[in-house]
Amino acid sequence: MEVLVNNKLYAVQPETTVTALLQFIQLSSLNGIAVAINQRVVPKPDWPGTQLHPDDRVTIIQATQGG
Repeated sequence: MEVLVNNKLYAVQPETTVTALLQFIQLSSLNGIAVAINQRVVPKPDWPGTQLHPDDRVTIIQATQGG
């Protein structure tokens, strides 16, 4: 199935969770990350149990430090 992550199309397995997606796209750290699916924020404790569906639009925002 395909999902759109930050405007880039990814092919993932059915029943892929948010946690599995983040591992698949090889984010170096899961700290300071927010995830939304179809413009709904998914709380971090829910990532392992939140499955993606075909054509979901996933937005990943990573906080940066500095000023």
